[in-house]
Amino acid sequence: MERKHYNFDEIIDRHGTNSVKWEGMTKMFRREGLFPMWVADMDFKVPQEIIDAIKMRAEQGIFGYTFRSENFYNSIIGWMARRHDLDIKREWIVDGAGVVSALTIAVLAYTKPGDEIIVQPPVYYPFFRIIKNNGRIIVNNPLKFENKRYSMDFEDLRKKITNRTKMVILCNPHNPVGRVWNRQEIGELLNICDKNDLILASDEIHSDFVYEPNKHTSVLSFASKANTVTFLAPNKTFNLAGIPSSIVVIPDKRLRDEFEVTLENLDVETSNIFSIVATQAAYTYGDEWFDALLEYLTGNLKFLESFLDREMPKVDLVKPEGTYLAWLDFRRFGLSDENLSSLIIKKAHLALDDGNLFGIGGSGFQRMNIAMPRELLLTGLEKLKNALGDVENA
Repeated sequence: MERKHYNFDEIIDRHGTNSVKWEGMTKMFRREGLFPMWVADMDFKVPQEIIDAIKMRAEQGIFGYTFRSENFYNSIIGWMARRHDLDIKREWIVDGAGVVSALTIAVLAYTKPGDEIIVQPPVYYPFFRIIKNNGRIIVNNPLKFENKRYSMDFEDLRKKITNRTKMVILCNPHNPVGRVWNRQEIGELLNICDKNDLILASDEIHSDFVYEPNKHTSVLSFASKANTVTFLAPNKTFNLAGIPSSIVVIPDKRLRDEFEVTLENLDVETSNIFSIVATQAAYTYGDEWFDALLEYLTGNLKFLESFLDREMPKVDLVKPEGTYLAWLDFRRFGLSDENLSSLIIKKAHLALDDGNLFGIGGSGFQRMNIAMPRELLLTGLEKLKNALGDVENA
């Protein structure tokens, strides 16, 4: 069968759509007119099959209470089997509105105020908020950074565990550093959690974005997964953050019951009609589109590498094994974090994510979103090059 053509070079004007990425920067950066390469939101149109499914449902015209059909769950199970060779049982799946809100439910379900939760910074910064704001204690198990590559520090992890430690939050693939943890690493982490009776909460929202020769290893691929809670979603894969949905996979019945009781007690609406329709369409028909997208993003990553090598050799790229987020090391410029941030915003007129947001190890780094048409990627990189050139010529 001939492969469809997908035009990821198409530039779509998102102004006037209340886009957080393009129009909501003022609150975050306190400045207007920046070029957005920050929040993890792609500038690509979703697959036509998703658009058609939403249109068809909208045309029916009645949007009352709805439920998820077995076809909905089968679409998830099928995607995970095809893409990740995972055998997910229907009864393991609990519905969620989004990964961050579902992680919050897990924190409330499995820990108490004063309990310790381990994170591995520099890491996705909402982790810190959902721990701290719910009265739990953040325990940092910083990643090791050697030869432009990150690894888990298992020796430090073992030392940090106390009788108050109840949970470890894993980011796999890791946001922002781009590591795709291998089977040996995930296995050792699971072993530590099992020996210390810790819940392993695994955020795998970026699991579809993995570049060859790397392969995503889910905690669900291990026989020993009784203490695991895995968070998945179509939101990143298919650019559906505006109609969020998430899937929480909990193999252990006791943990699943505790999660569902907490969800019920909070009376959280887990999603809406259109997120259900979009999720089912995405996981049913999205394979070919996503294959083409991943190929395009691979090209963007190569373009970024080449541009940095040629035009900005002092900016070190921590090459991502997964995600569409580039972790850029500016430490060779010798700038303070305040001056680096000022340079990015005021000189380059760019919106990137400041490395310090991600906790310990983020100083001197910036996170860049490369999920955009290549022409826009070039625009952002040229802005950065010109600003850095002014610094070096000063």
